Amino acid sequence: MPKLDLTRVPVKTGSIYPAPYAAMMAGRSSLRLGEAGGLTQFGVNLVTLEPGAMSSLRHWHRAEDEFVMVTEGTCIMVTDAGEEEMQAGDCAAFPAGLADGHHFLNRTDRVARFLVIGSKAKHEVATYSDVDLVVEIKDGTAAFRHKDGRDYRGPEG
Repeated sequence: MPKLDLTRVPVKTGSIYPAPYAAMMAGRSSLRLGEAGGLTQFGVNLVTLEPGAMSSLRHWHRAEDEFVMVTEGTCIMVTDAGEEEMQAGDCAAFPAGLADGHHFLNRTDRVARFLVIGSKAKHEVATYSDVDLVVEIKDGTAAFRHKDGRDYRGPEG
């Protein structure tokens, strides 16, 4: 496969999150580099966070490993242990099944970017640490539930 032309990789914006969480992802976009290169066993995404943006709701994966490397700017990584500043070259790893929710914030006035590499489990469950939300992804279809197993009906349940 030839070198990927990043100017031809579609920019993905928006979120699969239900309301009201989808609106919280304003200012985040990504290039699905693994998909553009035809990869099927793991994902590779270059995520861009505009000033003030967040990468996702704080979450952890039951079946998927995830690796992050900041490539530009400064991000704040938030985990159960608290906040840690990450700059270009800094890396973090999130093993599957480790119930330590994480996400990244851009609190600067400059764009920040990071590379995310993750396994692509055929059946995945991600739990959102700070809200009553779980997503189950099976065969490419996402279903959101409350943590007690009920279908998601909104933040009040």
